Amino acid sequence: MPTQEKELQVGDRIIIHVLEWGKNERESKGEMSGYIGHISDPSCDVRAAIEEFELKYAFPEKVVLEAHSFGKTVPSKEISQREDLRYLECVTIDPETAKDYDDALSLTLDEQGNYHLGVHIADVTYYVKPGSFLDKEARERCNSTYFPGTVLPMLPHELSSHLCSLMPNVNRLAVSVLIKFDQNGNLSDYRITRSVIKSRKRFSYGEAKAVLDGEKKSKYASHLLLMVDLCHRLKKKRYERGSIEFAFPDISIRVDEKGAPVKIERVEYDITHQLVEEFMLKANELIATHLSNQGKPLTYRVHEQPNPENIKEFAARCRIFGFQLPDEPTGEQLQNLFDQARGTPYGQFIATAFVRSMRLATYSAQNVGHFGLGLEHYTHFTSPIRRYIDLIVHRVLFNHLTNAENLDQVALQCSEKERLSARAEGAVILLKKLRLLKEAQNTHPHKQYEAVVTQIKPFGCIFEVSEFLLEGFFHLSQLDNDYYIFDEENCGLIGNRTGTRFFAGDKICVTVESINLINQEVKWRLGSLESSNQKPKRRRR
Repeated sequence: MPTQEKELQVGDRIIIHVLEWGKNERESKGEMSGYIGHISDPSCDVRAAIEEFELKYAFPEKVVLEAHSFGKTVPSKEISQREDLRYLECVTIDPETAKDYDDALSLTLDEQGNYHLGVHIADVTYYVKPGSFLDKEARERCNSTYFPGTVLPMLPHELSSHLCSLMPNVNRLAVSVLIKFDQNGNLSDYRITRSVIKSRKRFSYGEAKAVLDGEKKSKYASHLLLMVDLCHRLKKKRYERGSIEFAFPDISIRVDEKGAPVKIERVEYDITHQLVEEFMLKANELIATHLSNQGKPLTYRVHEQPNPENIKEFAARCRIFGFQLPDEPTGEQLQNLFDQARGTPYGQFIATAFVRSMRLATYSAQNVGHFGLGLEHYTHFTSPIRRYIDLIVHRVLFNHLTNAENLDQVALQCSEKERLSARAEGAVILLKKLRLLKEAQNTHPHKQYEAVVTQIKPFGCIFEVSEFLLEGFFHLSQLDNDYYIFDEENCGLIGNRTGTRFFAGDKICVTVESINLINQEVKWRLGSLESSNQKPKRRRR
């Protein structure tokens, strides 16, 4: 669409086709090739992210036709060739809005006190064959990308939300990992089989938690309680080997049918999330160890040791917040830190700071272990509907890997696409947060928000608004009419005239002065100080 055919205004989001990149003082030249919508229209947020991060949206017709060719039910001939596990009481536990149910769980306890856990994973490889249109498209996408209210699936909805999804009360093809644990949670036996299952119940995390808390009745209550029991035993084993868990709340943004955010929900990392994660971790570890012992090529999920200097810097920051941590902490000391920080105003920031001090977890055909989990062998196997790398592991497991697959190349591509999706998701989430904040400002222009000072710089302070998990910044000139001295030793700012003090860890109140959706910037104004001015003395490093 040529520019002259549409009169543009400030805030319009458009697509530019670059004709010539500028150099030195020469300007770049381009033409408008598409119109997305105005920044005031929230329904265009996802479309804009798709264009900005070059994500794939619609599926080619040949891919959709191939997905349709499987029909809507599992073939009876295929069922007869698999181990029939439909007698097991399988349940799924997922987010309330999820439709792609990758995994189902079953658990029984025998007379000797042994646990028999079944981790049943959607058998996507039955439908997505190497070299097929579906396979080529999934390989290009590498993963599903999740936005508030919608998803860009790796596979068409005919498969991802229906035929592959482990929906309740229908036959589904699965890869079942059947694991036996003794009374202490030690793995004593296992086997892997291609199966047919029938999930009995679809739980959301919230519903499962309500059953466990006795707020809601369910005939599967004892089933869930047994899962909690095994979860605690596996967590104990994991802590003993030095694995780290920092279970802090996250937020979920609800949007209406037009993409406008309506509220932010705080998602607690409660026992229902923990038990699902614990069982998935065990299945992933078992599959990686099993395939490694067989000498098969594999795409590992690897996490290298962190840079010692980064950990030292992180430890110093924790001490500023009043938590004691040595420069070279053990896994147990780190776990104690996160346990202590949970529930404090600083917990979320400490968890974020720790993640930033670590190296990124990636995929690799060379195994270097997983530092964060304290494991020698680890892979991703449990989410083949939404991750291509898991699909590859399934093929390795059943010798369906073709010679054309270059595992190094697949691992690199999936790692890159994972990071790209994370950036796209983060961009949309940030914009939705700002829209909510702007709406709140219009309704209550003087509303104050609680924030925690997370970093002090010579030129100002960085803080996090707790309600939105949103980072903000005050320049020295915005604090008040005073001259501030930077206290480098204690990471603080001290007013020369008023004695007003700002230190990392202080709780402050802030109000919104202005919001610019185009630049995605918020200008904050300092509200009343809750505690920073009343402290008689400061923690010292």
